[in-house]
Amino acid sequence: MPYPKPKIPLSAVSAPPGPPGSANSAGPPGTSVASPPIKDYMFSGPPMLPFGPPNQTSLQRDHRFLSLFTVVQFPKETCVTSSGDNGTCLSPPDCHQKGGFAAGACANNFGVCCVFMTSCGQTTRENGTYFVNKGYPSSFNGTTSCQLTIDKMAPDVCQYRLDFEQFLLAGPEPINHICNYDQFIVSGSNPVPIICGMNNGNHVYLEASGPVVLSITTSGTEVSRYWKIRITQISCPSNLKADDGCLQYFTGISGLIKSFNYEPVVGLHLSNQDYSICIRTERNFCSIQYSQCVDSANNRSHSFTLTGNTLGQNAVPSLSGSSNCNTDWLTIPCVSNVGSLIPGTVNCVDRLCGGTLNAESSSNPATIYSNVKPFRLYFHSNAVESPDMGNVGFCLQYVQQPCNGKP
Repeated sequence: MPYPKPKIPLSAVSAPPGPPGSANSAGPPGTSVASPPIKDYMFSGPPMLPFGPPNQTSLQRDHRFLSLFTVVQFPKETCVTSSGDNGTCLSPPDCHQKGGFAAGACANNFGVCCVFMTSCGQTTRENGTYFVNKGYPSSFNGTTSCQLTIDKMAPDVCQYRLDFEQFLLAGPEPINHICNYDQFIVSGSNPVPIICGMNNGNHVYLEASGPVVLSITTSGTEVSRYWKIRITQISCPSNLKADDGCLQYFTGISGLIKSFNYEPVVGLHLSNQDYSICIRTERNFCSIQYSQCVDSANNRSHSFTLTGNTLGQNAVPSLSGSSNCNTDWLTIPCVSNVGSLIPGTVNCVDRLCGGTLNAESSSNPATIYSNVKPFRLYFHSNAVESPDMGNVGFCLQYVQQPCNGKP
């Protein structure tokens, strides 16, 4: 008599992945799945077959028995661990074979939330990999050279997004703001300026034309350093893919943009910076406004200080135009202090610098507007900061404005 076919509840069969999620400073692709406590599923052994050669009926049933397990698939969707790290939903053997570690369950407890942590001298091709310093989560001081190589996980990967979830290196030297002590360097991709200092919450996009090498070099023992960089691989058709030429790419109606090593008390904007910042134009939005971030640490806001001696508490007025802003500047196409710009009727400026965000000459911060699409900013700084002192860079809040019936 043929053995009975084992049953698996339909609730144990994983559902296909949903549409990719989205976030403001643009999170990784995939739908997040919470990680409940993992359960152990064990079978006492294979079912006992009857004696003698199998008949056709038993072979058909055996085939149906095996096909049940092929239904339980893992869509490699993004999952979130209890500690807040992002992982990939995989089967336990796949997670182990790829070098990850299980940090919770997914796919109705048939899979594990697999987290990939890599450090110096390794190569990764897994989506969502974290690049961390040796000994992480502990910090370290001293001299080191650390490299990580990124390879595509699939041929259709066009970009890598690096999220600096934790990033602290020695800051630049204080005279010309050059990263002489510690450096973060990218090779094998689009031009990326050398960065250092404090960059928690910042990000960069890299072209994925071939292997990309991330290098961090440190020198000296006076700084406790650490880093945790999440690497997201973005396919060419993804709506999270940045426009060409964008080192940073923001999505959402509102968000916050800051220069590298921005910190209102001890930060200094970095020299030798040349990069574009892009904001995706959301549907039914036609213009955008920018304002300085709140700076509660100083009597006078330092959240926009690019040129001039802003070390003291005296207000440094805004400057605009190529004749006034010819060393360090932020370009925003056709900005003005007037909203609802109509081309040809309102004077506007492109280059901004000084110690106050304002499209006109003023010591008072203003909200500025632009209706030039696509929404882009461009930051430039040269190799010489002296005799200027105390300029920390910029931190801007942006809010897209609805079209109100305009094209």
